[in-house]
Amino acid sequence: MIQESWRAVTPQYTNYDDIISRFEHLPNVGFLDVQPRLKQALSTFAAIRGFARILVINSPDNAFYRSQIKHSLSFFSDSHVVATESISVNELIGSYSCNESGDITAQKAGLLAKADGGFLIVSANMLLANPSSWPVLKSVFLGQEITPVNTTPRNIACSVPSLTYDVKLVVVGDRDQIADLEYMDSELYTGLASYTEIEHDITLSEQSLELYLGYLSSLLKEHSLPTLSRGAIHRLMVAGARYTEDQRYMPIEPLWHLAIFQEACLYADERIIDEGALDKALDAKYQRESYLRERALSDILDGQVIIETQGECVGQVNGLTVIDVSGHPLSYGEPARISCVIHFGDGDISDVERKAELGGNLHAKGMMIMQAFVSSALQLDEPLPYSASVVFEQSYCEVDGDSATLAELCSFVSALSEYPIDQQIAVTGAVDQFGRVQAVGGLNEKIEGFYRVCKHQGLTGKQGVILPKTNLKHLALHKDVVESIKNNEFHIWSVETVDEAIPIIMGKPFRGDDETSVIKKIAERIENFEKHELPQGFVERIKNWFS
Repeated sequence: MIQESWRAVTPQYTNYDDIISRFEHLPNVGFLDVQPRLKQALSTFAAIRGFARILVINSPDNAFYRSQIKHSLSFFSDSHVVATESISVNELIGSYSCNESGDITAQKAGLLAKADGGFLIVSANMLLANPSSWPVLKSVFLGQEITPVNTTPRNIACSVPSLTYDVKLVVVGDRDQIADLEYMDSELYTGLASYTEIEHDITLSEQSLELYLGYLSSLLKEHSLPTLSRGAIHRLMVAGARYTEDQRYMPIEPLWHLAIFQEACLYADERIIDEGALDKALDAKYQRESYLRERALSDILDGQVIIETQGECVGQVNGLTVIDVSGHPLSYGEPARISCVIHFGDGDISDVERKAELGGNLHAKGMMIMQAFVSSALQLDEPLPYSASVVFEQSYCEVDGDSATLAELCSFVSALSEYPIDQQIAVTGAVDQFGRVQAVGGLNEKIEGFYRVCKHQGLTGKQGVILPKTNLKHLALHKDVVESIKNNEFHIWSVETVDEAIPIIMGKPFRGDDETSVIKKIAERIENFEKHELPQGFVERIKNWFS
């Protein structure tokens, strides 16, 4: 159990200052230099001969990446490369027209003819939209002759040339599109095609940082943009860590960087993009995308959604969720009130979300793991004499994932022991059957969501979030949260086990020799219940009549 300093919740890259100071003097680094898998695949594909005529590249499906791949192929082959945004059968194999005498009067070369002896780059989405083109392409790769389409079907040509083509196909698409393509042709990877993918991030080290910064420098020069100051590079790296959700990785997506640089130019002078300009660009983007987040916050502040960030309550805990809305680019965090009530029963824990068909399979799995852990910790010889119901209060959409397991466990043992939970503290984390707290996703959004509610309801100096220790490397919190942590207005506690989390949020040890431990209090309640509250069975009542 550790209360983390502000340095732990935001990336620290000062150890790279020597490399960053040489930014303007680093050698140029091209797209292929930061894509070793793509580089090796293109090199092999250009050189190989035989039936392996297709290279499938997992990449964002847009013209920018296809043009990058087209340019990259030129480093490995002198053959011409044709990239197309449309691939109907007519466009693929070409067409001709003829007169009534059967003489061909006009011919239009198709994409196969234009790419003959070279490469044809197509979007996977185009192949899926034109499925009749796929059998034609496979016929070409197998060496069969192809006849152009007659655009004057009433007239029959006396002689129509059938041709074979020597073409290699590069299919570019995202993972879902490629999966659909494989579903369309289950033989895709049986010797006909090879596979690679464009990488989206790079692991940070001194060597890779030089590569990364060299690539940024090349992007800036290629698009005639100002250079970056040292402070701007630091700010960009923090934004990159947040984007990848890991302090040890930097994104290498050119479009993501260009969007930031081009907007930062609006706030910079003509020679350099400084930290202030980059910060304004990032803040402006965040503000544009924050309407839904602000509306959700206003519902809490208006009391329409009940979230308590002060006081104590038995069986109620502030969990943390990430909200994803289709068609909206920004995920945002929001606290969720999780409650548990106990009643006489057979030890069953009722997952209300699951029963209402609002809980997914992963959430149900987390609930079962939680139940198994508590039963194991109590070392019971028989089921609990209590049943419980656990619910996400005021939740009206599907809940999935196991990131609320620790929070649900806290509410459950609080209800069993009747020890209250501090509402100033929110909880996130998955739990295994041995009580180890495991990493979850969306930490930055979750923490910031709870912080915003605390700030508007009033910071007490004791509020904060409990999270898995293994998640610390994923933090890149907003500067306002970092400043509050620095001023001891807000806190982050990292834990490795349930035993570390319970004392923070309930003020009592989870188990051990202490008579006030949560487990001993639960065991005491069970014992008292069995002595005084459990109704006598039929056989016992018969015995009492004759005693």
